[in-house]
Amino acid sequence: MRSETVWLRYVGRRAGQGLLVLWAAYTISFLILYLLPGDAATLFAGGGDQDAVDPALVEKLRGELGLDRPLWEQYLAALGRALTGDLGVSTQTGRPATALLLEALPPTLALTSLALALSVLIGVGLALGASLARPTWLRNLLFSLPPIGVSIPVFWIGLLLLQAFSFRLRIFPSVGDAGFVSLILPAVTLAIPSGAFVAQLLARSLRATLAQPYVDVVRAKGASEARVQLGHAFRNAAIPTLTMLGVLVGGLLSGAVVTETVYSRLGIGRLVVTAVNNRDVPVVQAVVVFAAFVFVVANLLVDLVYPLVDRRITLARSAFAAA
Repeated sequence: MRSETVWLRYVGRRAGQGLLVLWAAYTISFLILYLLPGDAATLFAGGGDQDAVDPALVEKLRGELGLDRPLWEQYLAALGRALTGDLGVSTQTGRPATALLLEALPPTLALTSLALALSVLIGVGLALGASLARPTWLRNLLFSLPPIGVSIPVFWIGLLLLQAFSFRLRIFPSVGDAGFVSLILPAVTLAIPSGAFVAQLLARSLRATLAQPYVDVVRAKGASEARVQLGHAFRNAAIPTLTMLGVLVGGLLSGAVVTETVYSRLGIGRLVVTAVNNRDVPVVQAVVVFAAFVFVVANLLVDLVYPLVDRRITLARSAFAAA
């Protein structure tokens, strides 16, 4: 019973921290957009031409949008609506920001889901390949690839893949959302740096785990190298990588903004770029809150999966509850 109480307190504490993250993301995005030059009323009144702005029309629009009120009043009013689930109305289209987000969400979810799967496959495959490789030159080569992949910008990877597989080989379409085939290049673009990050972290953890005394004991019992690494070392080595999966999911969402722009795909990326350019605060904040929510949920799920991966975590919590 005490163990269940400790567990519930732990989950409650993490949920409270998640709510704090959501509030901070909402507040910071609100302040940053407020500090940007210009506002939605000026952009809307000028139609993109700032020299053709009618001051009277701008003041009228500011009053209708509530932009003529002090910053703290705007913030408290927006925060109060957000607490009830109302993230506001787009200042450009007049539609609810949540509806625009939900419309843009499916293409981005498809892209990030495929990219996440590819990232794990690339990362785990590269780390295990580097760890199991017998020739020294091959092992060193595989260990050197993850730092290179992490350091390459996403947009540059996208341009290289476009040049190679779309313009020269003409295997994949260069732009658009024409089914699964058009999803492959953007997903690979997004997965390369993320997979390199997973490989780098997992390879280092495998090295450290294989140096532990219990690994020598397993080898002394006659286990093959593949069994030592896959059956014994991998589970313990995977824990630090599992810890970073929540961060990886957040990175994939932010990378999707760039990737969707490079490949001219519909999704959250195009939505947020358009909203930022138009100072459409409600839409930008809806995207920011959604990204923070995904980050919080992913990290909470990782915490809940920990005991399934490493039994020692459950035993430690039980010992703490019994103390």
